[in-house]
Amino acid sequence: MNTVKINVLEAENVKRIKAVKVEPTPAGLTIIGGRNNQGKTSVLDAIAWGLGGNTFRPSSPKRDGSTIPPAINIKLSNGLIVERKGKNSDLKVIDPTGNKSGQTLLNEFVEQLALNLPKFMTASNKEKAETLLQIIGVGDQLYELEKQETELYNQRRTIGQIADQKAKYAKEQPFYPDVPKELVSASSLIQQQQEILARNGENQRKRENLRALEVQAKQVQEQIDALLEKQKIILADLEIARKSALDLHDESTEELEQNIADIEEINVKVRANMDKDKAEDDAREYQNQYEELSKQINDVRKQKIDLLKSADLPLPELSVEDGELTYKGKKWDSMSGSEQLKVSVAIIRKLNPKCGFVLMDKLEAMDMDTLKEFGAWLEQEGLQAIATRVSTGPECSIVISDGYVVGAEPVTEAPTWKAGEF
Repeated sequence: MNTVKINVLEAENVKRIKAVKVEPTPAGLTIIGGRNNQGKTSVLDAIAWGLGGNTFRPSSPKRDGSTIPPAINIKLSNGLIVERKGKNSDLKVIDPTGNKSGQTLLNEFVEQLALNLPKFMTASNKEKAETLLQIIGVGDQLYELEKQETELYNQRRTIGQIADQKAKYAKEQPFYPDVPKELVSASSLIQQQQEILARNGENQRKRENLRALEVQAKQVQEQIDALLEKQKIILADLEIARKSALDLHDESTEELEQNIADIEEINVKVRANMDKDKAEDDAREYQNQYEELSKQINDVRKQKIDLLKSADLPLPELSVEDGELTYKGKKWDSMSGSEQLKVSVAIIRKLNPKCGFVLMDKLEAMDMDTLKEFGAWLEQEGLQAIATRVSTGPECSIVISDGYVVGAEPVTEAPTWKAGEF
């Protein structure tokens, strides 16, 4: 695609301009130099007004002290001639084929931001990023991914806060390693105690039976002579009873009695351990959720990176991160002045590929090496930049002084135009 550039600008009586003629280099940097208040910026204003329409019309376009109205003549590389002259500075666009047209034709290849670069450069970081995303056609997709990432991030932050609270609560809970895992039941202990008491009661009954038999044995002994047969029976029973009594062992209820007495204290400790286990389980659960959300956020961020990598970007290493424009990994305020200009020009070119030029004011902040580097990049990209700089040094293509081009006056050749008329 052939881009449209400015071949020649002729202007007179526009703001501080008396009469100038500028022929910018087709590709690269054309610097208009001069001291302050000599008409440098007026040259850019004349181009912007001539090509951009009344949106760029200065509030006081006519030069102070002039009785002649402003006049602008711009010859473009596509053959069109753009004129503004007369009392009302009416626009006339002349096609070399003889056809005539107006601002609508110019709007096809004149990008508004190319005429007003500061509008882009002073926009917010978010606005710059949105401009880039819209022109490369991934704005809506990236917006959805940004929205998804924000929701996941907020959700993860909440989960993380809860996980931290749960972990802190679990850490503060007391723990008793020497108590059972489950709560102790008083009825179970009492039942065990009753069973032991019952068995001990049976033992007591047997002991009492032994004593009764011993009494009977004594009585029988006294009557032994008369009761030999009965004595034999009782003695036999006595022998059996003695043998049974030898195998009996009483069980202690002391431990159960102590457990019954201590049951509430034990259960307090068991409940504390159960609360600690629950708190630790909750903390682990929320930590797992946090890690899962982190994975989802990383997946969304990778989708964003892949989306931008596959997009037709105006400049290598240009991207959008966290809703802000970045170049070579740096945000706008961390870029050098040259990088900011390079990014701006590249985006403006992408906005309207037919527009092959851009206007820049106040390049005095750039040192000579940076100017050369920027100019070389413009030439490499086939872009035309017309800029101003407070300087009269060799880097200036022309120098403006008191509304004229230094060295161009007096005119030694017959001009192609004369004051007040083209």
